[in-house]
Amino acid sequence: MLRIIAIICACVFSGVSLAGAAEVSIAAASDLNFAFKELVVEYEKATGNHVKLSLGSSGNFYAQIQNGAPFDLYFSADIGYPKKLEEAGLTVPGSLYRYAVGRIVLWAGTASRLDVSKGLDVLREPGIRKIAIANPKHAPYGRAAVAAMESFHVYEAVKEKLILGENISQAAQFIESGACEIGIVALSLALSPAMADKGTYWEIPSDAYPPLEQGAVILKQSKNQDAAGRFLEFLKGSKGQDIMRRYGFTLPE
Repeated sequence: MLRIIAIICACVFSGVSLAGAAEVSIAAASDLNFAFKELVVEYEKATGNHVKLSLGSSGNFYAQIQNGAPFDLYFSADIGYPKKLEEAGLTVPGSLYRYAVGRIVLWAGTASRLDVSKGLDVLREPGIRKIAIANPKHAPYGRAAVAAMESFHVYEAVKEKLILGENISQAAQFIESGACEIGIVALSLALSPAMADKGTYWEIPSDAYPPLEQGAVILKQSKNQDAAGRFLEFLKGSKGQDIMRRYGFTLPE
């Protein structure tokens, strides 16, 4: 009897349901790639729930959700998208959460030998043929990149050299692979283990582009709202916040 009680207590305190673990389907902006892969491991370890993580552009996910895509949670790189879903009655009331503010950097691979410390003026160098950014039509980080180039008065000079990634992760891959000599990517990607030792970056001043306020929301159509809520709470906890800080995100007060 004591052994049975101990098992029940262990399940309750670990968050594992006696009826079986829940699966949470998350649509997340691709700037969260490495941070969320760590976060998911810790969440699954702590709760016993399983996470199905889909990464892509915030705008594309917004369109998919409007058309009924079966996600439980949506983490956007632009809080404007989840706000629109909230206004349309497609979210769980009160679940909207501003989880971070993102930052952008100028990043070049080591092989390029470009001096990114010169800032965005380096984009004018004649040897640069291709510059990678995320597609500004549906990727908030792409819009921030264009705004920053306009702020530094280099956009008109380099716009014909821009190569648009479907999302910010693809833009980073273009530079990392050598397909583009340089580009503007998320700080969270530049700090990741996959990229940290493969290039150098210069952080673009935050006053050069509109704040990348990132928002999350639980979707009303979710069949696993409790598990989705637990993931959001886990993100807000000390372990989740530590992971986000390590990837360069500014956190809400």
